Amino acid sequence: MNKVGISLLNTFSANSKGKNIEGLHCEQVYICDANNSKNIRLRIFSPLNYSGKLPGMLYIHGGGLMMGTPEDFLDIIKNYMDASPCIIVAPDYTKAFDAPYPAAFNDCYDTLLWMNKNTAILSIIPDKLIVAGHSAGGGLAAAVTLKATDTGDVKIAFQIPIYPMLDDRQNTESAKDNNSAGWNSKSNEMGWKAYLKELLEEGSEIPTYAAPARAEDYSKLPPTITFVGSLEPFRDETLAYVEHLKVNNIDVTFRLFEGCYHAFEVLHPKLKISEEAWGFLLSAYSKYVHKYVYSKK
Repeated sequence: MNKVGISLLNTFSANSKGKNIEGLHCEQVYICDANNSKNIRLRIFSPLNYSGKLPGMLYIHGGGLMMGTPEDFLDIIKNYMDASPCIIVAPDYTKAFDAPYPAAFNDCYDTLLWMNKNTAILSIIPDKLIVAGHSAGGGLAAAVTLKATDTGDVKIAFQIPIYPMLDDRQNTESAKDNNSAGWNSKSNEMGWKAYLKELLEEGSEIPTYAAPARAEDYSKLPPTITFVGSLEPFRDETLAYVEHLKVNNIDVTFRLFEGCYHAFEVLHPKLKISEEAWGFLLSAYSKYVHKYVYSKK
């Protein structure tokens, strides 16, 4: 995908802003960032006619760090809601061509801090937040969770970084010369170059919150759900991430889907293998909600 294609997709995304999910309570709010320098647009989704507090999920959308809005991923949000009701907050974070790292990361982290501060207003169960995302959103989810657990700013119950974009070095076997559908080596290189533009121009060290695969300490991370296709560029970095978690005795529910390309279950949800992937994800999510959010342990 080139910049023209990305521009067209962003135009489409802009037209979808404000779209709602039928059968859910849908809000659009703006919050100030940590520096009071700009507003961040958030979409908030919750079940109708519920009482009491529910699990709170920060959901970070995909798009290679270059494109997309929360409204482009409403089907994913609805699937989570149907599997186990929760309050989902989805930021329309800054895209890399508008401002490189740390803009997108900061927007997502500031949203998490805002959720944590406003659990009572949002009717969210406190101190047990969920962080989730797909693709680039999965990478941002992993980065946000890493900082939250490093600093102790927010207590994360569990994370769901699905086929996450983690490693800017792109030196694994699956990331090299990958021409599979959904996302390939060329689009991956474009996304990372745009996101890390200023750091690369300055010759600065790439921080772990920009590329979580560079982290050395995984011991504080929370229980994790993820999956990846065997044909896609993020296969090896996802496998390595899962192995790091397991070595640190972190509860991980993981599946490698053989013969599958990037975002197969989103692009073609009615395929048998896609239904299997959704079943795996949503079943694990529901179990983790009961085990790590509703449990009193």
